[in-house]
Amino acid sequence: MPMSVPAGPPSILIRKAAFERSGLTRAAIDARLGLTDEEFRVEGTVICIGPIFETSALNTLIAELEALGLVYFDDFFELSGNWPEWMSVFAGGARGA
Repeated sequence: MPMSVPAGPPSILIRKAAFERSGLTRAAIDARLGLTDEEFRVEGTVICIGPIFETSALNTLIAELEALGLVYFDDFFELSGNWPEWMSVFAGGARGA
């Protein structure tokens, strides 16, 4: 089932398998970003982190994911949130991915 991604600040979408392979934990991300339950969501094969309100926190998270061996665009990417509030954007993983 696709999950809604909010307009406004960016979010990071990560393939669940890549996240698990990295050794990174939700607790570590929560501690760093102070996330609510709605800001770290898992649906099928996709994890959505965000919205992330601080640019420096976003850049640090991207750098950490890359340092852990995740590849931008293949394993994760930033969804800018740059669309109007009246538009709904949904994200979900491909079946069998």
